[in-house]
Amino acid sequence: MSVGTPLNDDDRWPWLDRIGEILSDHATSGIVLTCSSLKKVYRDRLRTAAGGRLAFVFLDGSRAQLTQRMGNREGHFMPTSLLESQLATLERPDQETGVVVVNIDNTPEKITDLAIGGLKGLASR
Repeated sequence: MSVGTPLNDDDRWPWLDRIGEILSDHATSGIVLTCSSLKKVYRDRLRTAAGGRLAFVFLDGSRAQLTQRMGNREGHFMPTSLLESQLATLERPDQETGVVVVNIDNTPEKITDLAIGGLKGLASR
């Protein structure tokens, strides 16, 4: 990715499996991990690895917002030029169980508060 080449499924499977191992290892203690999990099949694979006890926070933003934020990052491995391939791969999780959708058109503090509130709401169901 750092040289501008998008990943494909074959590139992602070992990485997703490793994340799944970490989720499984922390199933009783809990853990917070970040990853793009762009497709439903990726999220389902992670759910299976976590024994079904997994929630996702989908940070939702416009192409313009994402481009701006990516452009402001310094020293990040993923260049802005890969945004289009990421968006083309994305299968939005809006209707999936166990997903909190948070709009990124907020301060980082507000985004965090909304995510935590949404996760607490999922836990109380």
